[in-house]
Order: sequence, then structure tokens, then C-alpha cells
Amino acid sequence: MRRILLAFAALCFAGIASAQEFPTKPVHFIVGYTPGTGADILARLLSPKLSERWKVGVVTENKAGATGNIASDFVAKSPPDGYTLLFIATSFGTTPALAKSLPFDPVKDFAPVMLIATSGLAVVINPQVPARSMKEFVDLAKRQPGKMYYSSPGNGGPQHLAMELLKLETGIDIVHVPYKGAAGALGDVVGGHVQAMISAIQTAYPHVQSGRLRALAVMSPERSAAFPDVPTMKEIGLSELEVETWYGAFAPAGTPAPLIHKINADINSLLKDPSVREVLEKQGMVPRGGPPERLEALVKRELPRWSRVVKAAGIHAD
Repeated sequence: MRRILLAFAALCFAGIASAQEFPTKPVHFIVGYTPGTGADILARLLSPKLSERWKVGVVTENKAGATGNIASDFVAKSPPDGYTLLFIATSFGTTPALAKSLPFDPVKDFAPVMLIATSGLAVVINPQVPARSMKEFVDLAKRQPGKMYYSSPGNGGPQHLAMELLKLETGIDIVHVPYKGAAGALGDVVGGHVQAMISAIQTAYPHVQSGRLRALAVMSPERSAAFPDVPTMKEIGLSELEVETWYGAFAPAGTPAPLIHKINADINSLLKDPSVREVLEKQGMVPRGGPPERLEALVKRELPRWSRVVKAAGIHAD
């Protein structure tokens, strides 16, 4: 027992010493999507500031494809030394429900580092729909099942799954019309070809401001600065419909805890920087931060939730 305790103490000391020295070579941020997407913007925003702090290069690499799975698989198989980090978004929690199989385990193969930021979603409708609140919309949909339509930027995406969750929790029956991108999906709600949509708040904002769309509720934990008069789902008694687009960083499983906590602390510090917060605000993102356990809890909540929705709605990935 004494030998085991001494060995454990030596490992802990080595991990702390390693964290104090980290990093001594370039760090790689692996982004699961194309340039210009939310996770990519975050990686490229933080990398030069961390490079300055750490005195080494911090390189952002895009490994897009398979809804982030190519990047996730790459990081899962990388050395657990803190030098390869995954920057990923909501799809990390939804693709396990949609994919027939994955080359990695989203829980066992990763060490959460931080929930970096979130983006809000809102339920919006065409103003010609005779509903001025979420309750009125639900009541209207219940009176005419299968007669109303909603759009989404694509089958199996966050907006699609969020609306199917809304349908599941409220018992309404409205028909999904998938588009290839947010522009067409939102444009047809504005044009009245479909009645409703769950949209990113920053995308819907100009249309709501001009009166071409009506926002019924936001799905964030708190009200949106863009729509201060629009209630949250929790406020109208639908707390189970709290859904956000989220962005997080993961390391390979087995990365020493002292390294995880050092990286976490340094990113937390940057999230307090006014210049960082300003960029996030312009992108419609809310800085989150906090300990690694916050992201861990989010993933463990997301995985069963979306599995339930996908199964109930019979959704299949394109």
C-alpha cells in the first residue's frame, strides 16, 4: 500500500510539474468545421492571445467533414498531452444519436476542457400566423394537426432537432421542410411559404426588428439582449425546452488533470477580456467559461436527450 501511495504521489507531482512547464512546443486547435463557422471563429480568436500568453505557437487547423466527426476522431486518437485540442459545437452531442456508428466514444474518449460560449435560438413565425405568444401558437397547431409547416437549415441539424423536441414536449404536429442552409429556410418563413422556424437569434434579428418575423420565445436560460421583451421557454412553463447552440473544447481522454485545469484557467481569463467579449457579442455568442465539469455535464445531458428525440421523430441523417 505504501508503494502504491508513493507511486500515486509521484504521478500527481509529475502532472503538476508538467502543467507548470506547459506548453514547450506549438499547440494545435483542431476545428471540426470549415473556416468562418462558430467554432472556427472561437479558435482563431483565442489562438493568438494564448500564443502570446504561452510564448509558443497556437495553430488552428480545420478538419471539416462528417459533421465534425473527422476532427473528433483525430483528437480522440492524439497523444493525451495537452498539445492537441478539439474545438467543436452542438453536433458533438447530436451526431451520436444520428450516426449508425462512430469511430470514437463521445464520453470515454475525451476529457472536457471548457464550455466556451453559446448562441441563442428563437422560435419565430410569419406575422400572418394568428398567434402572438408561444401558447397561442401551440393551441393553434393543436387545432389543425399536420396543416402547418416549419423550415430548418437541414435535416438532423440543431434547429431541426430543437423543433422536434418542441413538438415532442407540447404534443403538436407540424410538418418539417428541410432546406440547404439557413438563408432559404428563413427566407421562406419571411415569405409565408412555411409558418415557423427555430432560428439563430442573430440571423432572425433583422427580420424581427423590421416586422417581417415575430419572435415567440427564446430557448436560452436567460432573455436575449437582442429580444429583451421575448420570454424564455422557462418563463412560459417549458423549461425542458432550454436549447442552445454551444461551443466547447476537449482534450483526448487521459490528458493529466493539471494540464486540463491550466488550459481551462487560461481560457477563462481570456473570456473576461473586453476585446474578446466584444467579438463574441458581434457574433451573437454569449461567453460561458467555468470549470471542465460544466461541459461534461452538458454533454451527458445532451446525448440522451437527442437520442430520445431522434428515436421519437424517426430522424435519419442525410
